[in-house]
Amino acid sequence: MKKSSTVLQAVGSGLAGALVLNILHETVRHIRPADAPRMDVLGKRGLRKLLRKADAPQPDEDTAYGLTMLGDLASNGLYYSLVGTGGGVWLRGAALGLAAGVGGVVLPGPMGLGEGPSNRTPQTKAMTVAWYLIGGLATAGVSWAWSKAQE
Repeated sequence: MKKSSTVLQAVGSGLAGALVLNILHETVRHIRPADAPRMDVLGKRGLRKLLRKADAPQPDEDTAYGLTMLGDLASNGLYYSLVGTGGGVWLRGAALGLAAGVGGVVLPGPMGLGEGPSNRTPQTKAMTVAWYLIGGLATAGVSWAWSKAQE
C-alpha cells in the first residue's frame, strides 16, 4: 500500500471513530441527562477558557456548541488515527480508546474544567470510558475493513 493511501486510511478511520464517539455521546446525553457524560460541556469550557486567555470575544451558546463539536471531531479523529493500519489495529484501538476514556475521567479536574461532566457518578465514569473505547474499536473496525477491501 502506498504511503498516501495508508495515511488516508488512518485519518479516515480515525474520523469514523470520532464520529461514532460523538454520535454516541450526543444520543445518550439526551436519553440519560442525569448521568450521561457531558463532554460537550467540557469542550465549551475549554474553548471559553482559551478565548479568555487570548482576550478574544466569547461566542454565543450555539456557536460555542458548534465549534466544540467541530473541535471534538477533529481532535478525536486525529487521536484515533494513531490506530493506523495493518496488523494490531484492534489492540491499538482498544488501548487508545481506554486511555482516552480514563483521561476523560481524570484530567478535566486538574485542567480546571470541572469534574462533573465526566466524573459525577460511577455510571458517568463508566460511560465515559466505554464511549471512548467504542470509538477506538470503531476506528479499528473501519481500518480493518479498509485493509480487507484493498486485498
